[in-house]
Amino acid sequence: MAKSTLTGVIAALMAAGIVGGAGAEEAKRPDLTGTWTNASLTSLSRPSGIDSLVVSEERALEIAQGTAIAGISREEADFHGTYSDPDAPAPEAGSSDFGTKGYDAFWVAPGEMLAKVKGEYRTSYIVEPASGQIPYTKAADPILAERRKGGIRYVTGIGGNEGPEATGMAERCLIGFGQTGGPGMLSVLYNNTHEIIQSPDHVTIVVEMNHDARIIPIFDNAEEARANHKPSAIQPWLGDSVGWYEGDALMVETRNVYPEQRSSGAFPMTDETVVTERFTRYSPTEIFYEFTVNDPVLYSQPWKAELSFHETDKQQYEYACHEGNYAMPGILYGARLAEAEARAGE
Repeated sequence: MAKSTLTGVIAALMAAGIVGGAGAEEAKRPDLTGTWTNASLTSLSRPSGIDSLVVSEERALEIAQGTAIAGISREEADFHGTYSDPDAPAPEAGSSDFGTKGYDAFWVAPGEMLAKVKGEYRTSYIVEPASGQIPYTKAADPILAERRKGGIRYVTGIGGNEGPEATGMAERCLIGFGQTGGPGMLSVLYNNTHEIIQSPDHVTIVVEMNHDARIIPIFDNAEEARANHKPSAIQPWLGDSVGWYEGDALMVETRNVYPEQRSSGAFPMTDETVVTERFTRYSPTEIFYEFTVNDPVLYSQPWKAELSFHETDKQQYEYACHEGNYAMPGILYGARLAEAEARAGE
């Protein structure tokens, strides 16, 4: 073949995105569009007594059967029993039974098995450090103590009862609890479906939990993306996210998460926190998802988590959080009643 003809063929292939050039970079972009679920019984940190990140299917089943869900074990959760029976009597006042915890077992749907990531069953989402634990610094001690003191508040966002603005994020239906929307998109007790929509200049991730939506602008490269972060004074819910493609991966960097979200998410954050996410298409039915958390104030090293989003044919439903929600007036009424009783006793 003549040199001029070969050059013409290569130029045509480059223009078509088949070899070389910017077109090839475009062609390598992962197709993430679809509906996915990351439901699993795996938690962010590795449970005590389990040393290995990867376990056999038999061991995974054993661990899953003993996994605590909303304060009960899998053995105790009867999905067709007492608390699903509309004719069953009310539980005894002050009981610690599952039925008094606010969720009938019928509605609990965190998954049935440990997370399966690239064909492996995982005992934690954290892969670095190898211990599977978050590497906190001493500076995190006061935050962790406050989170322990607050208990369930830091799982569901339950706050005070002085007024409607004092209650937490989940109670006001501001964002989903447990960090389902990210940065660092984790699985929770239910509603673990995500819909991803890609366009040439944006990626949108619609999260079933609380119907959160991450709208991520896409730039040509990391340098351009980082240059387009908003000023640090702007701190939106789910943070300020920018994205770019690196070969077959979608990269997303998030900074400046809204302060109330920082204190009650799956892991604490400060205004120094940077979360970098990486999405790749591992197979036709699986997205491999990684995120790295870097915050020199709270963590002694950057730490990394991995999980997978699996294709699902289940429909994503609207999470109409406030429709028929009697919790807020009940909380406020209870607080006013307590205040009146306190004044009467003075």
